Amino acid sequence: MNVASKKGSGSTKANSTAKGGARGSKARGSRSRRTTAGKTTNRRQAARGTRQGRPNRGWRARLFGWALRGVLLAAAIGLPLLAAWGWYLNERVTERFEGALFTMPATVYAAPDEIYVGQSIDLDSLTAALERLNYVAADSLEETGTFRRRGNQVSFHRRSFAFPDGEQPSRRVDVRIVGGQVTELDGPDGESLGIVRLEPRSIGTLYPNRAEDRVLLAIEEVKEEAPLLLDTLLAVEDRAFHDHHGVVPTAILRAFLTNLVSGERVQGGSTITQQLAKNLFLTHERTYRRKFAEMIMALEMEWHYPKDKILEAYLNEVYLGQDGGRAIHGFGLAASFYFGRPINELKPEQVALLVGMVKGANYYNPRRNPERALARRNVVIDVMIELGLVDQTTGAEWQGRPLGVLEGAGSRARHPAFVDLVRRQLVEQYDAEDLQTRGLNIFTTLRPRVQEALEQSTARLDEVEASRGLEAGTLETAGVIASVSTGEIEAMIGGRDVHYEGYDRALDARRQIGSLIKPAIYLTALSRPAEYNLITEIVDEPITIEQRGSDDWEPQNYGREFHGPTPLIEALAHSRNVPSVRLGMDVGLESVAETIERLGGPRPSPFYPSMLLGSMGMTPFEVAQMYQTLSADGFMTPLRAIRSVVDRDGKPLSRYSLDVRRAADREPLYLLQYGLQTVVAEGTSTRLNQMIPPSVGVAGKTGTTNDGRDAWFAGFTGNRVGVIWVGRDDDRPANLTGSTAALPLWGATFATLDNQPRDMTPPRGIRFARVDPEREFVVPDRCPGEALPFIASHLPDAATDCDGGRGGRDDDAGTIWDWFR
Repeated sequence: MNVASKKGSGSTKANSTAKGGARGSKARGSRSRRTTAGKTTNRRQAARGTRQGRPNRGWRARLFGWALRGVLLAAAIGLPLLAAWGWYLNERVTERFEGALFTMPATVYAAPDEIYVGQSIDLDSLTAALERLNYVAADSLEETGTFRRRGNQVSFHRRSFAFPDGEQPSRRVDVRIVGGQVTELDGPDGESLGIVRLEPRSIGTLYPNRAEDRVLLAIEEVKEEAPLLLDTLLAVEDRAFHDHHGVVPTAILRAFLTNLVSGERVQGGSTITQQLAKNLFLTHERTYRRKFAEMIMALEMEWHYPKDKILEAYLNEVYLGQDGGRAIHGFGLAASFYFGRPINELKPEQVALLVGMVKGANYYNPRRNPERALARRNVVIDVMIELGLVDQTTGAEWQGRPLGVLEGAGSRARHPAFVDLVRRQLVEQYDAEDLQTRGLNIFTTLRPRVQEALEQSTARLDEVEASRGLEAGTLETAGVIASVSTGEIEAMIGGRDVHYEGYDRALDARRQIGSLIKPAIYLTALSRPAEYNLITEIVDEPITIEQRGSDDWEPQNYGREFHGPTPLIEALAHSRNVPSVRLGMDVGLESVAETIERLGGPRPSPFYPSMLLGSMGMTPFEVAQMYQTLSADGFMTPLRAIRSVVDRDGKPLSRYSLDVRRAADREPLYLLQYGLQTVVAEGTSTRLNQMIPPSVGVAGKTGTTNDGRDAWFAGFTGNRVGVIWVGRDDDRPANLTGSTAALPLWGATFATLDNQPRDMTPPRGIRFARVDPEREFVVPDRCPGEALPFIASHLPDAATDCDGGRGGRDDDAGTIWDWFR
């Protein structure tokens, strides 16, 4: 560049400067526009460069900023929500664990079998009693629940049991039986025992809220009495249980990867604590949300509670099968349900089976899928061998044993009609709050031997149907047996299928009772000794009774025959209808209704004349209440099925007192009882004499309704009263009679029981005298006739000779009081 050029340049600059502000402003504006245009061009080129793959750090920075802000916002919202959710789950865990952990149904027990010196029982019956409790025959009696029979002696190792009156320890017992009677009852050291009670049998459970059941186990008890169960469970389900804190991340990761590869959830990786959390609080849906909640709750459980408490809860909660509508939870109930034995009596292979079922109780159900269950059990035994819980030889021996599962459901309601009565009486006698979830133990009056006899009697229905030309399976039945002295129900069936948990005919079938009403008529009359006694003549001739609003009624005897004047005792013994109606009309319908009510039956209102032949309806239970009063010398004791109720800790619950009252005077009732014995001895029920020795002195009454729709028999021995009904649910004619349909079932039941003879010692107000029934007077002992009881203050006229003469004194006759000495 030359000087001239430089000068020129400078001149130009000087000139530009000198031209003034306006021009300078214009130039600056032009440069500003050029600069803006250049920036725009640069942004466009940058955009084009980005599209052509050149990096742009500004765009990425902004994207990162947006993502970071999103994460922070999500954390700001999500963390409090997650914390709230965790707090909620924690509250559920602590509330459940610190309160009633399990809903406990009430357990119903039968009355315990008792053994005592002098008891009438044979070797077979005692053995059967032990087998009902699932005692097993064994050479050695070291373990509880075992027995041995040799010669005339039965020895057994009784289980311990907490009775309402205290804990009964386990012990060895030797029973010697000679001639059907217990002659010796000794302990292990030869000490003589007064009486021995076997543990009562569980006969059912009552579910207040939901149909799940369990027998609670204490962890210390399991450690002491069934350590193999704990070792095997942990070996199979959670080997690291004592080392982890509720969750094992590696196991969860392994399960996650396995599920990811397979495309479905095939593995869970859950610890025992996680399983417990799922079972107690969550559903069984297979979602990650549920799995996450399970993990949180498992961690919280481990944080709050010791391992033993968690393990104890798991032992009692784990699902191990289904019994109809009842869920079987916990190893305690499962041992009883599948093997009929407590947990401490299980054999090793039985322990292995239960532990194996944890994986899938229904899939490995040993009753429905025995082969599958057997294979699973043997896999568990392999694990036991692997971890040294058992040696190879012994384990192989266990694997060769059968499953040993009971054929039936070992703990289900065995006697549904009786358990139904227990449920109803509980509601009447105890506060509803006490019956909800307290795990009550209900000790009842049911006697297994009596119940078994009653249930077996239903087989006689096949013979009845064949003899009456009825289609097989069309007849139904119901029965009640109670104690004469206490009113305790010892047995009850509600239908032909004694295990059916449905319509309970014993409590709900209100059927016409027929001639069962007649004792109330005759008792009403005999309570008026000035007017009636056993030889009072009643006219047995046609009678017409006018009824308002309906046709006249002309009652008929069975067979449509009339017998003229009939002594009262004969009319009763042969169940004559017409004399009974005449007698009922004479004493008054209201008087008969009052007698029925006093005896414990429902008072008929209004009382129609036709009800004198039993057209009124009663349930078998109501009839049993009436006849219990008749059998108990006139004392009405409400029939009951419950002896006592205690909570889980053995504390008795309050209960209502029984209202025992006299319903009939002793003297007229004794006359009626004598008449009911005559029914069996020579009346409509003589068939019983072929089934039960006449020395027992059974008293009873048959009942038959129109067209043979209903057949009844109600009777009593010295210690039991029983009622049987037979008929059809559709109430169609069945051509039945009480003596051919109901009596055979009653006799078959009582023939197998220990019947005590009836004590017919007359009360002080009763005198026996020899009478001539046809002439209604007392005759000397040397005359033909029979000795009958009378109320002493109202004896019939006395004769001095056999022909009824009263003109002079007969030396053989003496005074009437001489005859009673």
